[in-house]
Amino acid sequence: MKIKVASICIMVGILVIPRIGFTADLKMDHPDPTAIVKDSDTTTKIKARLSADKHLGKFKSIKVDTDNNGVVWLSGTAHLLSEEEKAIEIARSTEGVVIVHSNIKIKNGHPISD
Repeated sequence: MKIKVASICIMVGILVIPRIGFTADLKMDHPDPTAIVKDSDTTTKIKARLSADKHLGKFKSIKVDTDNNGVVWLSGTAHLLSEEEKAIEIARSTEGVVIVHSNIKIKNGHPISD
């Protein structure tokens, strides 16, 4: 009788332990799909506003990255300091943006910090 009970406990354990491990994997920090959509939506809004500016050619080499907390990183190159400032202004005034970090370099190669 004791052998049957021990065998049943072992079998149940063999069947349950993989399930517990699988459930733990599902709980790991996976990005929320709504956060990903929000990030790409904010990035798209900024890129659209940069493109809509009268001087479309200025912003072709500026890249925009956004995280799910509303933090935006601008990178790439600009011809003039005023172009970088305009890109920062556009990003800051976009809905959903909390802070903007600029890694934009002026055409002559000198980075301008935010």
